[in-house]
Amino acid sequence: MTQPYGLLGVPSSAGAMTPGIDKAPQALREAGLVEQLRQAGYHVNDHGDLSRTRYKPDKAHPTAQNVERVVHVATEVAKQVSAMLDAGETPLVIGGDCSISVGVVAGYAQHDPGVLLLYMDGGLDLFTPETKVELKGHLDSMGVAHMIGAAGVTEALSHIGTRFPLLSPEQVVYFAVYQGPPDDPEEVVLQKYAMRSYPVETVHGRAKAAAVDALASIGAHPFIIHFDVDVIDFLDFPISDIPSIDEGLSFSEAMDSLGVFAPARSLQGW
Repeated sequence: MTQPYGLLGVPSSAGAMTPGIDKAPQALREAGLVEQLRQAGYHVNDHGDLSRTRYKPDKAHPTAQNVERVVHVATEVAKQVSAMLDAGETPLVIGGDCSISVGVVAGYAQHDPGVLLLYMDGGLDLFTPETKVELKGHLDSMGVAHMIGAAGVTEALSHIGTRFPLLSPEQVVYFAVYQGPPDDPEEVVLQKYAMRSYPVETVHGRAKAAAVDALASIGAHPFIIHFDVDVIDFLDFPISDIPSIDEGLSFSEAMDSLGVFAPARSLQGW
């Protein structure tokens, strides 16, 4: 019998720019996610959704808005992920706010500090409160920076786990991300820490082959996947709160890539 999945919904937009993405778990459930997984032959233990946490303008923390709420949500996610792993389940966490991935990684790090993170996202999420100039303060653009303990991140979010940093730069593998010019603040961090990256332009037209290359670079190391819908071109799949227009993968390229990663024996969860 295959290991069961533990499904957890995280209806939060605390780390985002606007409310709305907190509705993602409900929308996925109403679309039949659980039923379709079970019909496909997967054993799913549904742990329901955490309490809903919506974005609110936070004038007290203009460069790290709603930091206390983001930390609370991420801490709860970490507890749930750790409990699912204790129960022998593979966590499948659904939400719309990328800052919840800090909690997912914190939960995993308690069990396997060496787990790798395959990051499929339109952006690098390497901003910090010091470098996020436009649309300042939303922490879901800073998740990976907090995971690796980059300079300038908030102590509250970067220290939610049992270790700091949660990940070394070598544990992060970017796939199909958009990378900016050399002086872009996120690009500066990416190059400083020499993190592995497969930019979106190297994936276009060869998604399966690029995914095979990325999986080969991971080798036999256990890994988890972060998947943000903004890795898909908004004109092909218009559901992202931060649209990637004429830059992201086509829907079929994204699915082809996941079709390579999902069956991997070393995949530990989403």
